[in-house]
Amino acid sequence: MSTGAPERLAAALAAAGVVWSEVDAYEEIDGGTFNTVFRVRSSGSRDGIVVKLAPGAGVPVLRYEEGILGTEAWFYDVVRDGAPEVPTPVALAPATADHLVMSECAGRPWSELGEGMSDDERRFLRGELGRHVAGLHSLKGNDGFGYPALSLGPLRATWREAFLGMVDAVLLDAERFGVALPRPVDEVRELFAGQGGSLDEVTVPRLVHFDLWDGNILVEKGRVSALIDAERAFWGDPLAEFVSLALFDDIERDEDFLAGYRAAGGPAVIDGGGRRRLALYQAYLYLIMWVEVAPRRYDAGRREWLRRQVVEPLRLMLDGWAGR
Repeated sequence: MSTGAPERLAAALAAAGVVWSEVDAYEEIDGGTFNTVFRVRSSGSRDGIVVKLAPGAGVPVLRYEEGILGTEAWFYDVVRDGAPEVPTPVALAPATADHLVMSECAGRPWSELGEGMSDDERRFLRGELGRHVAGLHSLKGNDGFGYPALSLGPLRATWREAFLGMVDAVLLDAERFGVALPRPVDEVRELFAGQGGSLDEVTVPRLVHFDLWDGNILVEKGRVSALIDAERAFWGDPLAEFVSLALFDDIERDEDFLAGYRAAGGPAVIDGGGRRRLALYQAYLYLIMWVEVAPRRYDAGRREWLRRQVVEPLRLMLDGWAGR
């Protein structure tokens, strides 16, 4: 395999105390676009093991992606210590730049459940998910805002500085990889900055997963069994979470989720300033989704889908900010 497995896989397992001679079976799990992921069965472990292998040396990545396997392990440790009621995997060894070894969680991705879920089941699950997300957002940072891996430099004292720095990093990546945006990079940067006043309303760094689309929510026996793939987590505005939770939709329409979130004390408030920030976070996610096309080498079909679903909405948002 291009990943070097099973050599790299064996080395990752050894770091977690799993001897290769005890491995009964392993298989690659489909669905990821960044890491290569394996499910492992070992005679020395009662439970399943999941191993993530980072892209090989020399494979280009976005700036914010540097060190994100460490971020994922860190996220699970922080949640287990501060909000143990929120179900997540357990990191079985300290993560490295090359790999992360963690426990396998029961359940299937919500995105695979299809039409087999009743309305009552879905409403219950959305409410339960809201309570879990409120648990994540109860966790506060003490050292500032931004990505904990410090891939974009030290944590920042203000959310405005941190977020605009995050946007700037993706714009620099667009230039580096030659990705065409709806407007010139400098103009996009200015438009984001011009909308930045509402960011000053955020004064407390809170834990944000930032990738909670249905594929990263596991469901087992009618319950949310785990929140996974937390490698893009940061300290920031909890409202940013709502972008992937309502991907290509409006979180304000998700009454069951919001009811569960608010009942559990979720701190995010959707008001005028909140809606302006939500637009910023949506645009930031659109930038990431489009710029990563180049290093991921997506095929023509995926690129065309992203042009419709991401680039066109981003263009409309930028036009609105520019007053056109």
